[in-house]
Amino acid sequence: MPEDVIEGPFPLPASKERQEQWIEAVLATDGVNLPRGALENVAPFIADPGETLGDPDSDGVRRLKGGAVRRIRTDAGEMLVAIVRMHGVGGVLWSHNERISSIWRSVADPTVAQGTEKTLASVRPWSHVDDEGRERSLAALESSVPNRQALIMDAEDAADALLKYDRLRKYDLGEDLVLNGQQEPGMYVPQYFRLQDNPEVDTEGNPLYPDAYWGWMAVRGNNRTQKRQSIFRLSSGEVLAGVPAEKLGRTEGGVVCDPQVWLAEFSTLLNREFAEAEKDLDPKTGARAHRAAAIAVVEAHLVIGTPTPQRLYRIVQMSNRRDHVNPPLEFDAVGRSRALGRGVMGMYVARQLMDEKTAEVLSGLAPIRELPDVSPDMSVSELRDRRSMALLQALFPTDPLKRHLLQRALSENPPSQLKATEIHQRARAWSALTSESYPKPWNPRIGEIFTTKIRDGVVLSGRPLPDLLAAANTDDDAFEELVSYRAVHWLASFALVEPDRGSLDGQEAIDDAGGRVARARRTVTNVLQALRHEKKRMMAVGVLRALVAAMDDGDRRPWRVSSNGLQLPGREMTPLWFDMEFPKEMGTRPRKAPVPPLAAPPTTSAPQAATSAREQVWAHAETDPPAFTGATGPAAVLPAQGAPAAHPAQLAIPASPHPGPPAADTLMVRIEELIHGVSEGSTEIRRLLQELRNRAEDSPTPPPITRCRADAAVRRLNQTVARLRELPELVETMAESE
Repeated sequence: MPEDVIEGPFPLPASKERQEQWIEAVLATDGVNLPRGALENVAPFIADPGETLGDPDSDGVRRLKGGAVRRIRTDAGEMLVAIVRMHGVGGVLWSHNERISSIWRSVADPTVAQGTEKTLASVRPWSHVDDEGRERSLAALESSVPNRQALIMDAEDAADALLKYDRLRKYDLGEDLVLNGQQEPGMYVPQYFRLQDNPEVDTEGNPLYPDAYWGWMAVRGNNRTQKRQSIFRLSSGEVLAGVPAEKLGRTEGGVVCDPQVWLAEFSTLLNREFAEAEKDLDPKTGARAHRAAAIAVVEAHLVIGTPTPQRLYRIVQMSNRRDHVNPPLEFDAVGRSRALGRGVMGMYVARQLMDEKTAEVLSGLAPIRELPDVSPDMSVSELRDRRSMALLQALFPTDPLKRHLLQRALSENPPSQLKATEIHQRARAWSALTSESYPKPWNPRIGEIFTTKIRDGVVLSGRPLPDLLAAANTDDDAFEELVSYRAVHWLASFALVEPDRGSLDGQEAIDDAGGRVARARRTVTNVLQALRHEKKRMMAVGVLRALVAAMDDGDRRPWRVSSNGLQLPGREMTPLWFDMEFPKEMGTRPRKAPVPPLAAPPTTSAPQAATSAREQVWAHAETDPPAFTGATGPAAVLPAQGAPAAHPAQLAIPASPHPGPPAADTLMVRIEELIHGVSEGSTEIRRLLQELRNRAEDSPTPPPITRCRADAAVRRLNQTVARLRELPELVETMAESE
């Protein structure tokens, strides 16, 4: 570092003496229990460390000021953080950020091969052996990585993934930091990285790089950390594992790993650039130092202690999870559902309702084979099934205490009043976490297969997967357990089914003969119903066995099966084949007791009567048609304003002396009248909405529709459209062939 210090906004590391005073004060503060090495790594980044220190006590010991320490409580436990002013280039992007977890293969997938897959190393508590020979955990994390290059690439992959999410932001975060600085502090946790391979050596046999690295990983504020460092034109990998000498203004090559050295040279370079360049914040022409001036120093929260260091990873994740499981903070569907599920596991551990190792496996942080009750000879499919069923029972427990804790953790209604949306939220968490045991994640909506009957929890037989498969042809309970809780994920893992997206109308697929075949929209529950069809029982069992065999054979494509369930090697299953062999179920619900005749509608205005008729139609759309008596009914008043009135003789439905289903011709007359009314009514709705919009454009008054009324109208329209989409196919199934 040059002897002449250039004044500027970018702080140089404090003297070694002041850094040591700060480290000693942190370690002396009540509740602090982190390794000294972690503090030594971050101390050069602390701007004016003395401002956080309190006065010496009677023994001359200094501690952090009360205002510089904060205790944070989460459902997984509590932690202590130090509030500091940190150099803006500090901090490291965390590859274990839950928003981007799906870009890596999980260690919870038993097919992951070390060194050949894009995986993340398991995170464990940092531990050491104390003076008494006992292993002791402290408030830091630890991981092992193959080599320095892998360490850097993890940080680079995390940065690339975060950039994709940043494109969804409604404003430019980088430019906002340039103009306004950083308003919200980030949170950082210390993590120690051990290299499995020996570092490279120079010509004299001296190692070129360290064999381990400390880093302060961004638990909260990964995007802000990435944007700050990009403004400084450094990367998290360089902050963690060493900065290239040319970025420090040196003429020779090499890498400088000690932050005490490279940060001093880097800040000196920035201060010189700030003094010499004209102020210009333009991203293309402005000097880096002027663009970075507003973030030269930022507030940061450093995790420095916890009474339960063995749960530190879960605690720090929980502190950030609530902010990101709901919009607009950019969790995708998979990340959001996984985060919710992991939050539940963390809560169970904190309440001592689940052991730490089980929670790690279910959260995707440890291999399934680390469970104590897993035998070495278990196949891939058995391991995946073991984890998925444990997740299912954890998210749909029968234990009243767990059900109560889930209500609080997920902000649900009481267990006895769970709504369908809340059940779907849990089902998506189960599905998203299950997908970690497979090569690729699927849409977690694939798990929305449960009704409110599951609110009391799931009880499984406990039979091993091979036993269920062996007995499924003749054992109804075994078959139902496979279809209800396994089939959907097995099919999704090979892309044979997907959730109904409402967008298959008009889409076609190519069949085995090269012809175009129209695909049918169907829900996941409809797929399961097709598997349950009694005449397809043997074939359905054969499909399930073929899927398991494909999993155990390296996740190859599964083979098709014959009608008696035998596999046909060499002929791969496709979504079209599955839809053709297990076609969409169009059956009706079981017939209920006859309903009383519909009363004649009140003689009110046409719009009100039309609404009443539509509500009655949707109320009975999925049940058997009720009996009708009298010459009037909803169809007589359905045509919307402006539609031609039907002739009374066409609307008359002969009275029946006994309640019972009307004749087919009578029903068809009613159906045609309702279709006509819906068509005319939709035209009239469009005309009225257009008129309302025209009036709003010509008037300076506020919008004519309140947010609440608009949401209700849109919700009802979407429900109506969804029902209408099903009707053309239902009509076609009953039409005579040409």
